[in-house]
Amino acid sequence: MLTGLAAAFFYLFAFVGIASAVMVVASRNPVHSVLFLILTFFNASGLFLLAGAEFLAMILLVVYVGAVAVLFLFVVMMLDVDFAELKRGALEYAPAGALVGIILAGELIVVLGGYVFSPNLAGQTARPIPDIAERHNTAALGDILYTDYIYFFQIAGLILLVAMVGAIVLTLRHREGVKRQVVADQVARTPETAIEVKHVETGKGI
Repeated sequence: MLTGLAAAFFYLFAFVGIASAVMVVASRNPVHSVLFLILTFFNASGLFLLAGAEFLAMILLVVYVGAVAVLFLFVVMMLDVDFAELKRGALEYAPAGALVGIILAGELIVVLGGYVFSPNLAGQTARPIPDIAERHNTAALGDILYTDYIYFFQIAGLILLVAMVGAIVLTLRHREGVKRQVVADQVARTPETAIEVKHVETGKGI
């Protein structure tokens, strides 16, 4: 249970996080939406720190705020997108969006219902969390990830690498008339083939 100053910070982070998340959807300006999204990530990181999951808090800041949200912000600011034109056909996808929302709401109800009926279920299926005083969350996560699940971790990395290379290969288009760099030809060049010496007489140009 949180008491005192920790409880005050919890309610502060939770209130600001929920309010900024609502503003992400309600804001008409897409740049303002991205800024509210960044504020939501910061408050979520504060909640993770209060829960003792400092690794997740740093990952949320480094990956989402430092990469995804900032990249999305620059893309929105640089691209002259007519959002009014995009919103005209939004009602066509309303039934599909409502269906996805109902499914997500049902999943949340199932998860919360399972916790109410069996509060000790998580402790029965997961490993016990070590004491923070003797072992930090990041160190404990690293021990499990790089010892018990090292092969699965490496396989996941290879799958992501193959997916990234495949996406690059599928989207790469060779256009005619574009000069391309050929490393082998550049390495094989000699002074005779790379330099053309012209003798220019005095007072005359080339």
